[in-house]
Amino acid sequence: MSTELESTRKALREAVAQAEHAAELARLLDAAQSRLAEAERHADEAKALAERLAAAEEALEGERAAADKLRKELAEQRYQAEVANWKLKSIKVARWSRLGDAIKTGKSNPVRLAKELKGATKPVKRPIAPKRKPVAADRQKDDRPGAAFQATASTRTLAGESFKLKPFRVPTGPNTRPHITAAVIAEPHAEALLRYEWRQTTGFTPRDFARVLPLEVPHLLVVESVATGPWAEELRGEPGDGLKALLAWCAERGIRTVFWHTRGDVSAYAAAAELFEHRFTTDLTVGWPRLQFGVQPRVHNPLPLTGGRIDRVLTLDQLLPGHLAYPDVLTSYRWPAGVDCPPGTPMWRLAEIAACGTPIGQDPDTRRAHVALRRAYDSGTMSERIDELLDKVGLPSARATLDTSVLLVIPEPQRMEHALAQVGRQNGVSQLVVVGPLEAERRAREIMPDVDVIHRPLRSDLTVGAMLGRGLDLCEADLVAVMDPRDVYGSHYLSDLRRAFLFTTADIVGKSAFYAHLRKPQATLLKQPDAEYSYLPEIAGATLLARRNPLRELGFADLTEGWDEVLMRQCRQDGVKVFSADRFGYVRVRDEDRWLLGAAHLVEYGSAEPHALI
Repeated sequence: MSTELESTRKALREAVAQAEHAAELARLLDAAQSRLAEAERHADEAKALAERLAAAEEALEGERAAADKLRKELAEQRYQAEVANWKLKSIKVARWSRLGDAIKTGKSNPVRLAKELKGATKPVKRPIAPKRKPVAADRQKDDRPGAAFQATASTRTLAGESFKLKPFRVPTGPNTRPHITAAVIAEPHAEALLRYEWRQTTGFTPRDFARVLPLEVPHLLVVESVATGPWAEELRGEPGDGLKALLAWCAERGIRTVFWHTRGDVSAYAAAAELFEHRFTTDLTVGWPRLQFGVQPRVHNPLPLTGGRIDRVLTLDQLLPGHLAYPDVLTSYRWPAGVDCPPGTPMWRLAEIAACGTPIGQDPDTRRAHVALRRAYDSGTMSERIDELLDKVGLPSARATLDTSVLLVIPEPQRMEHALAQVGRQNGVSQLVVVGPLEAERRAREIMPDVDVIHRPLRSDLTVGAMLGRGLDLCEADLVAVMDPRDVYGSHYLSDLRRAFLFTTADIVGKSAFYAHLRKPQATLLKQPDAEYSYLPEIAGATLLARRNPLRELGFADLTEGWDEVLMRQCRQDGVKVFSADRFGYVRVRDEDRWLLGAAHLVEYGSAEPHALI
């Protein structure tokens, strides 16, 4: 009897424990769903604000255009009034008019008539005809890169069907090398690639360069083999007097001069090119040093159009009708689901399309598009090209770097080998700050012999957030990455994530869209697939990559779980921009996670790595 009673009591205790566990799980699920709802609400608010901002900017541009039109109409009316007044004065001083006035005045007095006729025959200076004056815009000149270089064509036509687009907003900076000023003569394409690499002066002509360039004396003159514009005839055949005068002006001031052959028969420009100190070419058959086109991250990037893409694959001719200015080309790059490019398409064109995240080929595929984007950047950016140019002409090529310190806390010794292996496969890591078992320092140095390793032992009295904060004080690189010892990181993880700092204004980059793997159900999930390449209220803490100084100002909360949520909340309060990059290169690994089950899409039952690690 006592044994049965004891069994009953044990069963009751287990039932109570299970009920309490179920209640706790229900509470956690409710909390997770509440957090998910809040995150979705913040995302909707951010999207709504972005749409309102875009609409406000569009309305502002419309008001400015209307105001400019009114100013032009008013100026034209004033001009026409001045013309009418001039015509009236011209009529009054005309000889025939003055003779008529004299006859009318002296018709009753012969002596007066003779006097008036004599005066009327004398020559009189005619009034000067008025001239149209340029209409000054009602705004100060904005010298930032891209400020006067915006897309204007908002419609596209396919098979007679018209599509309304919100044009890609060309960014207005920043400059990669604000300490260098370059005077540039180039076609719009090359000018768009160069404008963010230094302070750039353009628009001067053979007639006014001596007045324009002294306003900000350049360190360097770069002249492309232009086919149009006021300098084209100066460069082809026998060098023009304007070009010779420009080069002499530069020589007197020690300004380096560079000729860049990008188009046309090099023999047509050979005589002019000989007058320059340095010559570069994109033509592999020409014996000059190479300076190829590279992608410009400020404008060739996967930032989407406000309205998204259309569900069509276009030919290159459909994508780029001949009338588009280059800012409108940048809009078109982002518009279709894919582009079918014919054989012989220039490599620079393919790289620009791929860098904008647009799949190339008849069958759009986001995985292949991401690999193509990575290859486009790996083939060389304009910043890297200009580094080569400046080194060869003898000017400093110094610019901000994307060197990275990795911050790694390993609370569980059994995860040490896995965690260090994930860091060891990354490129661009200059420093590892690891908080973990004593043997972690030796293993880290073995796995990463070229990386500066700093080790600190675990402390049971400190939370993970507190240890991250102490490790942050030891970081020295420009960027700081936080990695989770439980998760899987692909070999391109950090290099892909760093790329976002080349084309965003965010201080923190990470992933809101990512793959996850739950071991117990062997399920692979995809969280928030629509959150790629956008500014969002939060990203996963295990994918955090931040500029060091802003991260130090924010700090880490003294928590083991949830420190990243507190950090994201602080970012929202302080107005720190957070950017969500692509979904690839990272897998969140947990035994089970009810919050993920309610917030992500099931991909399949099986490994997540084939989906995520490309």
